[in-house]
Amino acid sequence: MTRLALASLRFRAAASAATFLAVLVGCALLIACGGLMESAIRLGAAPQRLAGAPVVVAGSEGFKLPDEESETVAYPERAAVDPSVLPKVAATSGVAKAVPDITFPATIAGDEPSTDVLFGHNWASAALTPFTVREGTEPRPGQVSLNEASAARRGAKIGAPIDLVVGGRAQTFTVAGILHSERTVDAPALFFAEDDARQLSPRPGKVDAIGIVPADGVDVDELAERLSTQLSPGASVLTGDDRGAAEYTGIGASRLPLILLAAVFGGMVLVVMALVVSATISLSVRQRQQELALLRASGATPAQAHRMVVVETTAVALLGAVFGVPAGALAGDLIFSASTAQGVFPAQLVFHQGIVPFAGGFLLAVGLPWLTAHFAARSAAKARPIQALTEAAIPTANLGPVRKALGKAFAAATVALAATTMFLDPETASAIGGPAVLTGSIAVGLFGPELVHVVAGMAAPVLRRFSGGALAAINIGARARQFAAVLTPLTLATAIALGNIYAQTTQSDAAAAARADELSADVVVSSADGVVPADLADRLRGAPGVTTASSLVTSKGWIEEPYDGNGSDPSTVLGVDAQTADPVLSTPVAEGSLRDLAGASVALPQAEAENLGVRLGGKVTLRLGDGARVEVAVVALLDSSSNYPSVVVPATLLAPHTSTGLPSEILVRGTGDLASGVRQVAGPRTIVGDGDALAAEFATGVDVQAWISYLLAVLAIAYAAIAAVNTLGVAVLSRRRELALQRLAGATRRQVSRMLFLEGATIGVLALALGTVISLFSVLPIAIATGSVLPSGPVWVFVAVVAAAFLIVWPVTAITAGLAMKRKPVEELSLGSGQ
Repeated sequence: MTRLALASLRFRAAASAATFLAVLVGCALLIACGGLMESAIRLGAAPQRLAGAPVVVAGSEGFKLPDEESETVAYPERAAVDPSVLPKVAATSGVAKAVPDITFPATIAGDEPSTDVLFGHNWASAALTPFTVREGTEPRPGQVSLNEASAARRGAKIGAPIDLVVGGRAQTFTVAGILHSERTVDAPALFFAEDDARQLSPRPGKVDAIGIVPADGVDVDELAERLSTQLSPGASVLTGDDRGAAEYTGIGASRLPLILLAAVFGGMVLVVMALVVSATISLSVRQRQQELALLRASGATPAQAHRMVVVETTAVALLGAVFGVPAGALAGDLIFSASTAQGVFPAQLVFHQGIVPFAGGFLLAVGLPWLTAHFAARSAAKARPIQALTEAAIPTANLGPVRKALGKAFAAATVALAATTMFLDPETASAIGGPAVLTGSIAVGLFGPELVHVVAGMAAPVLRRFSGGALAAINIGARARQFAAVLTPLTLATAIALGNIYAQTTQSDAAAAARADELSADVVVSSADGVVPADLADRLRGAPGVTTASSLVTSKGWIEEPYDGNGSDPSTVLGVDAQTADPVLSTPVAEGSLRDLAGASVALPQAEAENLGVRLGGKVTLRLGDGARVEVAVVALLDSSSNYPSVVVPATLLAPHTSTGLPSEILVRGTGDLASGVRQVAGPRTIVGDGDALAAEFATGVDVQAWISYLLAVLAIAYAAIAAVNTLGVAVLSRRRELALQRLAGATRRQVSRMLFLEGATIGVLALALGTVISLFSVLPIAIATGSVLPSGPVWVFVAVVAAAFLIVWPVTAITAGLAMKRKPVEELSLGSGQ
């Protein structure tokens, strides 16, 4: 039977090609997901500036959640190292040199700023690359030394002045030296005298890392282990590519988004692949019922018939998986590169794709078709020959009890997910509500034949108004199982497209609107460098017409005592100045006063304070974004109607605990022509915009996060669309003999094509309707969770999905109909069904 199975493949090119393509794409995407997961686990970023230090001591790796035994969440900001750690490290046996690294925002005026790399450093840290003086000397107070590439780009000369932007402020320094390094360092490197670096750093008294050079003959791993034992939990010891986390910001915080991307996308691909492959294989097996019955009648046992189908499918799956392996390497690199280009992950993060993703993707891509073929061929092989011949001639839409029970279970799960989602917070709702699209699509796949049969009867009166419509209605009802195989991927593509995109746009719009409504400003002052000077708000308060000027600092953090339970989804923490009569914080105050927002104080959302049992005047402990624990007094309770409430603290308290250490904007309120007066005080390096600039910035930040969802949707839709093309093509090409008989009975090619178009249009409309309904089980609950009644998003997305559905159905129908009617009717019938 094995030889017969392999020999028969060339007579089933359409079905084999459909399975081959589905497995190839599925295998490639699964391998890509595996690579993303491995990258999240390894989280490697090869150091450049710190590459000369085999061991690096950095701040704490993350926040150990109070209600979890072992889970640690990476801090969203760069965690600093207490200077008291330096003497302990230097005194450790095996350490030849321990060098502190102080890093702060500094760029050459006119250069492109970066949010991933901070360019200003203390001179001692030049030894960690190492940089050597090629020309000139080391910097003294008021001087700067820069690397060769930066000097060449700006035409810097020894002793000449150079304009820098340090801490958001334009300053002029004298070029002391031009530095050379044998190692590649892509980012500009600006080195200042030690005293200058300490003064320029917005986090005084802290160092960002400690580079360690082991003594001769000391094993790096042993030294790292010794340091880990001696140092407190507030410090992490890094070696190898892990050292990149101390050089670049955002490396540690990339783990969770990468894991979510890999897990969610991998799960989605598995479900899509299961539905696609099962629909394709089941369609192929049903088309062969007559052949299998004849084999049984000629003496083949059920086991032999079953083995023939399984061997055929496995052979095609193996071939598809073999081609899917190199495609997976390419797909993984493309997805990761696109994500880093969009700012979803730091550009310095290294993509890893070892043997495990390839092996796992290959095994799943082969095992899933094998399992599907095993169950699909089981009933056909066990059926009595006469029964199988009857079912092949007159197919039934009736479903077995197990399939019905599974369909009801998945339908109930869809309703349960939707009902649960609407009562959750927005972030959790998006994670819980998303799977409703998949469970609903699975339910449609299980109930597909009965749905198609019912719709065929309902659509018959409408179809009969068109030429060939009566026959189309009969065919849809008679071939309900065949058309259900086409319906499933089309429904899935529609549901994923509408569900994922509109759920994301709804959540993104709600989050951006909530952040914008939380703050109010007539003028917003920012800069291309992402930071503004710490004293700019004080200077702007004296500008003509200004009534209020407040620094704005945005970060993430937790309420640790009493614990807020936010876990891997920390609260947004806003830093503003004490609010006067014309406040920039527009959230109403239920109790207390924002005039008292100074020093170690906090304003909490009233609902959260009630949940935690905290009252006005009480104390809470915050765990800020860099890991610092700060005890603060509650000076105000905010009556926030938003589902995205923020914890508000003084900007001077929050800024030193961010990676840049500085405000990102200044919010200004006042009267008259504010903009011109603000520009004069703010200086040339600043950007002065109106209040809408704040909303635009929030929307941009949300769009970066949403890009992951869009990427998932596009890839899953493309895969489902490929599957729809496959199943539709197989379904039409398998009807060559039927179409030939119609033409012999007097139908023209045009009439037959019109009938096929009506069939495809009916299935397309049904898929769109079902996909839209399924998507609503995800989108509407998320809209309710965000505080809306209706979802938001561009209408063109729905129009594009409708257009895409018919662009899949009609062109494929036209092409495959042409191929199916390529031969003359008599010639087609003489060739037999296998051709």
